[in-house]
Amino acid sequence: MNLDKISSTIQKIFTGYAKKFEIKTDSDYFLLKIQEEVGELSSAHLKLSGRGRKKKKTDGELKENLRHEIADVIAMTLLYAKDQGVDVEEAIQEKWFQYLEKKD
Repeated sequence: MNLDKISSTIQKIFTGYAKKFEIKTDSDYFLLKIQEEVGELSSAHLKLSGRGRKKKKTDGELKENLRHEIADVIAMTLLYAKDQGVDVEEAIQEKWFQYLEKKD
């Protein structure tokens, strides 16, 4: 599955969620949600690394939570990119893959 298909699927799911809970979505919303999700990812990392309260969660549960928070950060970033008209695959190729061609 490519990023465009993943983004479209996430957008379809999120559109239903936003409609159900009457959430106004715009550029600011997606950017703020990315920040919120990064905070949750940081919290999950701290708990898993023993620097946060585990709240009686097993290491397996903490690892699963970390995975979910990573997914949330990526999903919200893809939604924001779609909202901004950014082709993520193209942007990654331009920004990152250029270094594959450089020999220095």
